[in-house]
Amino acid sequence: MADHASERPTQSGAAPILVASNRGPVSFRTEDDGTLSLRRGGGGLVSGLSAIDDPNAVWVCAALSDADRTAARQAPDGRLDRAGHDVGGQAVRMLDIDPETFARAYNGVANSTLWFVHHLLYDIPTKPAFDADFRTEWAAYRAYNTAFAEALAAEAAPGAAVLVQDYHLSLVPALLRALRPDLRIGHFSHTPWAPPEYYRLLPDDVAAEVLEGILGAARAAFLTRRWALAFADCCESVLGASVDRDVLAVTYAGRTTRLGVHGLGADAGFLRERAHRPDVDERLAALRGAVGDRRTVVRVDRTELSKNIVRGLLAYRHLLRTRPEWLDRVVHIAFAYPSRTDLAEYREYTAEVQRLAAEINAEFATADWQPLILHVDDDFPRSLAAYRLADVALVNPVRDGMNLVAKEVPVVSDHGCALVLSREAGAHAELADDAITVNPFDVIATADALARALAMPPAERADRTGRLAAAATALPPQQWFLDQLNALRG
Repeated sequence: MADHASERPTQSGAAPILVASNRGPVSFRTEDDGTLSLRRGGGGLVSGLSAIDDPNAVWVCAALSDADRTAARQAPDGRLDRAGHDVGGQAVRMLDIDPETFARAYNGVANSTLWFVHHLLYDIPTKPAFDADFRTEWAAYRAYNTAFAEALAAEAAPGAAVLVQDYHLSLVPALLRALRPDLRIGHFSHTPWAPPEYYRLLPDDVAAEVLEGILGAARAAFLTRRWALAFADCCESVLGASVDRDVLAVTYAGRTTRLGVHGLGADAGFLRERAHRPDVDERLAALRGAVGDRRTVVRVDRTELSKNIVRGLLAYRHLLRTRPEWLDRVVHIAFAYPSRTDLAEYREYTAEVQRLAAEINAEFATADWQPLILHVDDDFPRSLAAYRLADVALVNPVRDGMNLVAKEVPVVSDHGCALVLSREAGAHAELADDAITVNPFDVIATADALARALAMPPAERADRTGRLAAAATALPPQQWFLDQLNALRG
């Protein structure tokens, strides 16, 4: 850990509201001339924080790259806003955590352990195996969480509200409470939560420490009631905590933590405006040129193991093999953007997606029909163009905290879109009535669902899309954030 990661800032204790997350609202890159250039991020948290009009609110995040670390070191106490950076009117404290500590905490624990547990991703005959290397990684995860807790303690005003985000920072609430018992601390999990029998794959002490970490919060919130109840079940099974499922509360070691449910929705205004800019129109024209007058099945995902891209491709192949009426009448547009390329499992998964896509095109393509268009490079305007063009959207994760793509496509769709949706996506709790539900492991049933979606009459498709869009935008990012803040303060 860099020495100054735990130093108190020279001007501290003024923030009445704080947000903590691994990734912050800005990132840096080093230009050829050695100068740093800043890029602002997007997403629900960035949109949500814009709802706060208090200039003293602070966002605490980690430096993710060498350029980020340089910027953090050059700023007083890591406060980018005090170093003259244009951080969008927000106060941002970026933590310069030792790169090796960060890598072990982020890749070794957060993404290779906690993410795998909550998404039920392990290949159980061989993984996990929690050995001495894991214990080194767990110590790094603890140190990483401690750096956040110390920074938040230093920045927070008396009685401040602190909103800690996600599985990267599951130990922070308890660590922060020990330092600053006056604070109102909330934790939000953006992932699913594993059921107890799977969660207990973790070493017993680690399983307990994660739960105790989150229970350090006055309020622990989740994207769906299902995930909140799974967390409560784990607290009961692992810790022997007392659980009230009617009011959603967990009592442990003399303290009660309230559980909340906030289903993050799509930002309709932003999406609809952004989807009609010239760069999107240009990409839409290119896609229409490639597709012609054929129907489209669209998916947009990261090449994340939980997104189930391979089974989606197998289902599309089964559709073409068993329903010849769709040959030369449909194109599957699959955008699978790189994710976690530091991890071998993700590189191998991306290669498998590419291999299977090539096989499908080799089997079915004709001189004037390419049945599958695959891109594995990130292009947000192209994704929005695909949303607009989609006749069918395929969202079939094996497990997903929410899945905003399922909510975004109906909002942006030009002519209405049938949604084929996994019952294991958090979004299913809100969208099930107007989606076509699938078991994500059943390739044949998914192919059947695609066939039903493709054959859906335009009027029904448009009606369903309208209702899906209304449900998808019921809790936009700013309101989602303010609801959590108000509940924490209440």
